[in-house]
Amino acid sequence: MAKSNISIYSALAANLVIAVTKFIAGIFSNSSAMIAEGVHSLADTINQLLILFGIRQSKKPPDATRPFGYGKELYFWSFIVSIIIFGLGGGVSVYQGYLHIIKPEMLGDLTWNYVVLGISFLFEGSSLLIAASAFNKTRKGQSWWPAIKRSKDPSAFLVLFEDGVAVLGLTVVAICLYTGHRFHLPWLDGLASLLVGVLLVGVSFILARESRSLLMGEGLATATRQRISTLVQQDHAVKKIKHILSTYQSPEEVLLILIIIFKEGLDTNEINDAVLRIRATVKREFSFVHFILIQPEALEK
Repeated sequence: MAKSNISIYSALAANLVIAVTKFIAGIFSNSSAMIAEGVHSLADTINQLLILFGIRQSKKPPDATRPFGYGKELYFWSFIVSIIIFGLGGGVSVYQGYLHIIKPEMLGDLTWNYVVLGISFLFEGSSLLIAASAFNKTRKGQSWWPAIKRSKDPSAFLVLFEDGVAVLGLTVVAICLYTGHRFHLPWLDGLASLLVGVLLVGVSFILARESRSLLMGEGLATATRQRISTLVQQDHAVKKIKHILSTYQSPEEVLLILIIIFKEGLDTNEINDAVLRIRATVKREFSFVHFILIQPEALEK
């Protein structure tokens, strides 16, 4: 998780500086698109602070009230971030855009807008490259979209999405501002704000869906469960594995429950030895499976 923190800190620093400059440029040029971009960068700054807080909370050691640890704090704060993107980022931008489309206002001097957009593109682009590089190391040969869907670390793909949408939003704003100013179409400024808002709303739905799935107890992938089943049934004391239950406590910690039917005639010591062997075998291949509970069950007649 430490590797993904680099991309979060870089995005935080970039967005904090960019948000201030966008607001200043938007106020002086009377551009709703630049104000929307400022809100976008402000929302991203808040989001990165919340994600860093979630990562810190998730690392707290287990205690009496949370025997499996605080790992799901990260998933909770990731879900909150998706709501902030929807409300503060997307909602405000869509509203601002709507107002400036139905009642467009002539823009002032756009010189500083272009300067700020250029600087923002440089910072956001650099942050995107850092986030993409960090996430690329976790793909393990998978294509990008499947890797994002299978990732259990929202702090990694969240920054990737935020930076990607930021670069795309800056491009949309730059095109609309130039076209509107060049051809005297002030309503394009509102359209740019509206499009940025729609982008943010779309991303918020994707992030909310992924974070919700993890928060609600998403388990191991089918291929991983099948591999665990094969490993368990290779043990000479096992007759059949009945159920495999799992849930991610954090991106690096999985709770695994195995309900196993052992062969007839085994005494307590032999079953205990088998349980220890099975735990060691599974952990040897899947180090992220921290908690393994094994429940022996009688064969149904």
